[in-house]
Amino acid sequence: MSELDYDLSGPDGAPVLVLGGSLGSTRAMWEPQLATLSGVRLLRYDHLGHGGSAVPPGPYSLDRLGEELLLLLEKVGAARVSYAGLSLGGMVGMWLAAHHPDRVERLALLCTAAFLPPAAGWLERARLVRAEGTGAVAPTVVSRWLTPAYASAHPDEVRRLQEMIASTPPEGYAGCCEAIAAMDLRPVIGRISAPTLVIAGQEDPATPPEHARAIASSIPGARFASIPDAAHLASHEQAATVNHLLREHFLG
Repeated sequence: MSELDYDLSGPDGAPVLVLGGSLGSTRAMWEPQLATLSGVRLLRYDHLGHGGSAVPPGPYSLDRLGEELLLLLEKVGAARVSYAGLSLGGMVGMWLAAHHPDRVERLALLCTAAFLPPAAGWLERARLVRAEGTGAVAPTVVSRWLTPAYASAHPDEVRRLQEMIASTPPEGYAGCCEAIAAMDLRPVIGRISAPTLVIAGQEDPATPPEHARAIASSIPGARFASIPDAAHLASHEQAATVNHLLREHFLG
């Protein structure tokens, strides 16, 4: 039985599009995309240890995060889906499409990486949040999610995003940090056969555009798009541009 909390909305019988979010987020991070993607059946979920999902002791692995998603797909009766993921959500999407290509119709990878060293940095972040809570990292994380100009102009959004991170259970956040520390998807992403869109934020300090370019060059036929004036959470900062790309990719 899946331990992931989720929302499933949209027309019965429509194709299912799964949305997987960033480390430290809940499924609420996809709210800027909901209206644009209303023509499909949307399955938004919280990663293991996040939001309303179960919080087992860490460390986690990317295999475990992907296997939890597979259990969720079984639970909702979705044999084949499309998938869009940002950051950690993109890592899970690559894992799913590489290891279970029969389950993925189309794939979009936003502001993510197939390999994100140094591992020591992720392990130190895991130690910090276990010791001091996720509120200790929230301001720094949001400073990477949004460009300084956007953050200055949208203080309420900055506050909401910091509160979302601070509400993430420390053990869940730390466990996912440890999954990223151990992750190296580079040997397997060449197996991905689903039509793939790879999106980068041009000013993303967390997963700079070269990570997205490397992913796109490794997946046969992948399309690469770079978004100006966007940091890590491009889906918020440049929602209109990202929404156009997603709608074109998934809805034609």
